[in-house]
Amino acid sequence: MPELSIALYQPDIAGNTGTILRLAACLGLTVEIIEPAGFDLSDRNLKRAGMDYLATVALTRHLDWRHFEEWRRGTGRRLILASTKAAEIYTEFRYKKNDILLFGRESAGVPDAVHNQADGRVLIPMVAGQRSINVAMSAAMIAGEALRQTGFAA
Repeated sequence: MPELSIALYQPDIAGNTGTILRLAACLGLTVEIIEPAGFDLSDRNLKRAGMDYLATVALTRHLDWRHFEEWRRGTGRRLILASTKAAEIYTEFRYKKNDILLFGRESAGVPDAVHNQADGRVLIPMVAGQRSINVAMSAAMIAGEALRQTGFAA
């Protein structure tokens, strides 16, 4: 059975992507990058943030949303979107071991069409007046909760 994955929809910032790749390597998660990215995936900021962990992470690049969705639907895996528009708090959602946790672009999130295709949508509650939490921090919080619920296997 496939393991828990983090998917990044057209990421904008190399440093955040590198941090998420390092997180995934350390926690045994796979990463799906849905292109186009807002930077060259050989970017030095990506390498600096990911350090030597990049060589150990299971990373798949998808040409675009359509190709990712075809792949995901073929695997039968659920897509769980982190969104400031969601109603369900991320700690109250019931995760499965093979879920794909989707995080949007730092600059724009995901388009409505992508939002509507998610099987679940989760929210990290924040203090009123704040826009969003850094995507790498959000990925760590939500992946940590999903692993807590499904059992972390080191």
